[in-house]
Amino acid sequence: MAVSDAEPRLDTPDPSAQFVAYLDHYRTVVARKAAGLSEERLRTSPLPSGWTPLEMLAHLVHMERRWFVWGFLAEPVEAPWGDHEGGEDGGRWTVPEGVTLDDLIARLHEGGERTREILTTHPLDARGAVGGRFTAPPAPTLSWIAFHVLQEYARHAGHLDIVRELADGTTGE
Repeated sequence: MAVSDAEPRLDTPDPSAQFVAYLDHYRTVVARKAAGLSEERLRTSPLPSGWTPLEMLAHLVHMERRWFVWGFLAEPVEAPWGDHEGGEDGGRWTVPEGVTLDDLIARLHEGGERTREILTTHPLDARGAVGGRFTAPPAPTLSWIAFHVLQEYARHAGHLDIVRELADGTTGE
């Protein structure tokens, strides 16, 4: 599904539709910002914290899946903390050898399809299932999870804004 990277202009009282639209928007924005960088810039960091744009994309792929699939649905996912060098205990973001920008962008949008399905088939006040990410009740509501994931995307899109501006002067959405 082709998604515009223009900010959604939905006039609807349906918060699920708003979440879907804004998450689609931010996925498209971060993919476009990263796609404009050279291979070298994708794999190196201009920042003291040291993360690279590819590492950030890997983080977003895993983060969204951790919250919606492993978290809300409690479905098993392969390597839920695969974006962190130290696994669940954190550490630097990491990208497995051989993983490309195209791979990560495809996975980002595939995950978005799954998120869209979850947000459009479950009520926002439903609590996440226990047994995946959440080991004891009460798990957070789908609404809380959606807000959390949306703010992660917005924050990291801003981080990529800065990296992109440092790389080639490109600013804005």
